[in-house]
Amino acid sequence: MRHRAAIATLAAMLPVMALLAALSAPPLVAQGSSGDARPYDTKLMRLAEILGAVHYLRELCGANEGQTWRKRMEELIEGEGNASLRKAQLTTRFNNGYRSYSRTYQSCTPSAQTAVTRFLAEGAELANELAKVQQ
Repeated sequence: MRHRAAIATLAAMLPVMALLAALSAPPLVAQGSSGDARPYDTKLMRLAEILGAVHYLRELCGANEGQTWRKRMEELIEGEGNASLRKAQLTTRFNNGYRSYSRTYQSCTPSAQTAVTRFLAEGAELANELAKVQQ
C-alpha cells in the first residue's frame, strides 16, 4: 500500500520535474535590437503566462514550493536581455496568468489540479521548443 502512495506521488511530480528540467536549459539570448520581435515570442509569452498560472495554482494546491516558479520567470526575463519593453511584456503575461487563475480558483479543486497538470505539460513542451531555438 505504501508503494502505491509513493508511486502516485512520484507520478504527480513527473510533470513538475519535466518543466523544471526544461527551464533549466541555458536561457534564450535575445538577438537584434531591443525593440525587435523574435520568431519565438509567441511561445515565450505563452510560457510566461503558464508560469504565472502554475505559480498560483501549485501554491493553492499545497505544493509548498515557495517562489520556485517566480524565480524561473525571473531567470527567463534575465535571459531575454535588458530591453525594458520585453521585460514589461513578459512580466505582464506572468501576472495575467497568475491573476486569471486567482480569480477563477479560491480553493484547490479537481479542476484546478487538472489545469496544473495541463499547464506543466504545455510549459515543458514550450520550454523544450524554446531551448531548441538556442541550438
